[in-house]
Amino acid sequence: MKLAIYQGPPIAGDIDAGFARIERQLAAAAMAGARMIVFPELFLPGYNRPDLHDSLSQPLGGDWCQRLAALARAAGCGLCIGWAERDGDTVYNAATAFGPDGETLGHYRKIQLYGPMEQASFAFGDAYTTFDFAEHRIALMVCYDVEFAHHVKALADRGVTLILVPTANPAGFEHVSTAIIPGHASSYALTIAYANFCGTEGGLAFGGHSVIVGPDATALATANTTETLMITDIAKPYDLALLSTQSADHREVSQ
Repeated sequence: MKLAIYQGPPIAGDIDAGFARIERQLAAAAMAGARMIVFPELFLPGYNRPDLHDSLSQPLGGDWCQRLAALARAAGCGLCIGWAERDGDTVYNAATAFGPDGETLGHYRKIQLYGPMEQASFAFGDAYTTFDFAEHRIALMVCYDVEFAHHVKALADRGVTLILVPTANPAGFEHVSTAIIPGHASSYALTIAYANFCGTEGGLAFGGHSVIVGPDATALATANTTETLMITDIAKPYDLALLSTQSADHREVSQ
């Protein structure tokens, strides 16, 4: 399976420009043979723009979802993207994956909201999301979620082999890409795709360094701090004897 990540600057509420960029990157990923492309957290309408989270949020199945499904279907490439989802009076920091046929594969609401801005804008999610695609059991997480080992372990225990993570990781937290993501991928013998922003938005500088890490902690594709489309084959053969068996070997100790 070829997997793509798009790392780019935020759209800052320019929805039409955002959809134009999604269309271009989807077409490029599809041309290179990717089955799925992952975009950053809250790509629609923007991350560090709380003024937009309430005013521009959309319902699941609404105009944004219909347009995203149509773009995935036209390109013949799956799409995972972060966006602001409205459900009645509540707004969630959400991520949705669409298949190459435009069907919704999975929808997820961020469980671990980071900091006062997110907690003021959004309600907490409370459930994992998994689905089968391209011979993988896939889960969706959003940014801070994947930094919690118990969440990654819970997904591994459910048979997940690939986690797609739209993120908005600020500059200064590059250790998430270089240490935490490889550590979790190795500990639980799965692949993690971590798609970040670059550039700035509302005074916040993003760290870039998007990465796809295999179950042996090896980076299969990495970005620097500029706009990048990464595409890599994640079907690398691994020596099972060298992969972690922590999930199977875990023991509780009573004090």
